[in-house]
Amino acid sequence: MTGKLRIICLAAATVFISVGLTDAQPNIGWRGPERSGVYNETGLLKTWPSAGPSLIWEYNEAGTGYSSATVTDDAVYITGRKGDNDVLTALTTDGRKKWETVYGKASKSNYPDSRGTVTYYNSRLYVVSGHGDIACLDRNGKILWSVNYFDKYKGPHPRFGISESPVVTDNKVILTPGGNMAAAVAFNAENGSVAWETPAVNEGTQYVNPLLIENSGRKLVITVTTNSVLGIDPADGRLAWKVDYEGINSDPGGRRNHTNTPLYRDGFLLVPNGYNQVAVKLRINWDGKPPAMVWKNTDLTPHVGGAVLVGNHVFSSTHDNNSAGRWICVDWNTGKTLWINDWHNKGSIVFADGMLYIYEEKNGNVGLVRPSAEKLDVVSSFRITKGSGPYWAHPVIDKGRLFVRHGDHLAVYSISSR
Repeated sequence: MTGKLRIICLAAATVFISVGLTDAQPNIGWRGPERSGVYNETGLLKTWPSAGPSLIWEYNEAGTGYSSATVTDDAVYITGRKGDNDVLTALTTDGRKKWETVYGKASKSNYPDSRGTVTYYNSRLYVVSGHGDIACLDRNGKILWSVNYFDKYKGPHPRFGISESPVVTDNKVILTPGGNMAAAVAFNAENGSVAWETPAVNEGTQYVNPLLIENSGRKLVITVTTNSVLGIDPADGRLAWKVDYEGINSDPGGRRNHTNTPLYRDGFLLVPNGYNQVAVKLRINWDGKPPAMVWKNTDLTPHVGGAVLVGNHVFSSTHDNNSAGRWICVDWNTGKTLWINDWHNKGSIVFADGMLYIYEEKNGNVGLVRPSAEKLDVVSSFRITKGSGPYWAHPVIDKGRLFVRHGDHLAVYSISSR
């Protein structure tokens, strides 16, 4: 698995990087801690009854959407489209509505339902609409400030609408409008004023929720634009480096979409995406040199479902085409494909307490999977039957509960063994 890697290094400063957040309160939201899809839970069931785990509560008035729930100690937050607007709903931990706020215009694309998962940071909520409105709300649903950052920076709207869950760090809300004015921008988390702007790389934004990585107080925000992987210094917006991701692909060219947040561990970054692209593992050098390619894999092609790293194995799905895909395991160290197995269809994947949770996108089957380097080992499964549209929302696990969204339907199940 070889190939040329074209990288532009835009800063000579030494960058030390490893996972971990040091803000007063880290981001709560998209794909759990460090946006890795790995939830730090214990005491969970290792098998389910034939009908699935026990339903605790369900809510059917969130509006249509593909976003995930954001769960805090005292509330559940979820976005949805209602008419021409995107709305944010706050629920109590037992599923009763606390409030609902219109926070921006919905997308007008052919997949207009809400996609932005709420980011919760230091008792405030930060959420992006399908039309590019970033809104900051307090815990009572009051909008404290709002900016349409796509209009402000004349960012080209992606063909399927805007899908971004902002990274918030050191009192800055970081977003990626793309285009020819700014590759990224940071707003002051308190009042919405502009903190910095990253110079344009003249590429459009995609559907990637950026990733924050850190080591010894030094941070980088990682995102993927139309053709590149970017490393941005969140302190001042400096573009540290740019990797020619399109140039790495075995068959460059064509219309592609990037939808998956990269995975990071111990100085290595994995960027996987569908649409006939390759997954590439990069070494983030701690001496200030640009990233180096370790391996690439043409089998690991998740569509919209992400990937998880468990031990030295990457578990994910393949994008065979827009309507079909399978499940896959790849060796983290070598990039070798260990297996590709069928199970209903491709979908999203998360991990907690020794088990994988997969949610296939065509018929809503939810599987409990024992991680294996030999096969897809589905232990238990059940099916989500309520709601409408594709099953694209990623599951969320919090305090022994499994949150599964389908369209306007949110269901919460008990998966605790205690």
